[in-house]
Amino acid sequence: MLIVMKPDATQADIDRVVEVIETLGFRGHAMPGENRTAIGITGNRGAVDPTHFENLPGVADAIRVTKPYKLVSNDLKPERSAIKVGNAFIGDGSIAMIAGPCAVENPDQVFAAAEAVAKSGARFFRGGAFKPRTSPYAFQGLGEEGLKILAEVRERFGLNIVTEAMDERGIDLVDEYGDCIQIGARNMQNFSLLKYAGRAKKPVLLKRGLSATLDEFLLAAEYVMSEGNYNVILCERGIRTFADHARNTLDLSIVPALNRISHLPVIVDPSHGTGHNYMVTPLARAGIAVGADGLIIEIHPCPEKALCDGAQALTFGQYERLYEDVRRFQKIAAAELALTE
Repeated sequence: MLIVMKPDATQADIDRVVEVIETLGFRGHAMPGENRTAIGITGNRGAVDPTHFENLPGVADAIRVTKPYKLVSNDLKPERSAIKVGNAFIGDGSIAMIAGPCAVENPDQVFAAAEAVAKSGARFFRGGAFKPRTSPYAFQGLGEEGLKILAEVRERFGLNIVTEAMDERGIDLVDEYGDCIQIGARNMQNFSLLKYAGRAKKPVLLKRGLSATLDEFLLAAEYVMSEGNYNVILCERGIRTFADHARNTLDLSIVPALNRISHLPVIVDPSHGTGHNYMVTPLARAGIAVGADGLIIEIHPCPEKALCDGAQALTFGQYERLYEDVRRFQKIAAAELALTE
């Protein structure tokens, strides 16, 4: 159920509704919007009697929700959410570029990549300190030492750090050293981990699972938000299909589908979505064209020497040209918006 507040409802009115919800044994999630606040109810196993709220001060309506997800839906929040990551936003109307190496290998490699990213004008840096690998013998990342290197990137280059956590200890460490907790595709339905991330302080970048449907993807985000962390960014990173010309099949159709029913920002990962360097730039352009709020791109000073996923990493020159494309797209979109206003 959603409790829709009147535009002139006070904070005391909102607090009173949340108090009633908690008295009933449920949890209330107040989501302020541009024109009004809506309060989602979770924890109920059946329908909630709307008469509990109809006569409370500031309440405009009590609406039954038939969808399996509540907090991620634009029924709760019609306006698009802009998520603050460090000192910048994802979903604020600009195109967010998150770039960096797949894995943190050593300080020289990471600082070279960070210099290229900062020089381009991007605000976000990606790099894995913990690496879930198919083979137990492959490079697994530097762990906390890698996070310390990423924290130094923030200090030296002013970039906001997005990095993956694989378990609860990893979430605690990313919460300490990073700016955004990435939950990878293999953990998209690790429900206990999602709940733990929902209790963390930092925003969560949630990648779509290897064969997850749209509903499964949104319900994974709902797990995070149901614990009180409403700062979630969705990421399409390709799914498993019958195709063998790419590592995965980048499902760009999910971007407008998500934008139609959810207020959460959506970014696209054409690096993991293709697995091939030459495919990254054209599909990055396509991701922006279908409405993505940003891109997450792998770059490396020497892709042929990368310890992880070198085949899909862009060189610094290729990354610079891609980001020029993104900036041109932003200018065109801004000009078209000005013409319609």
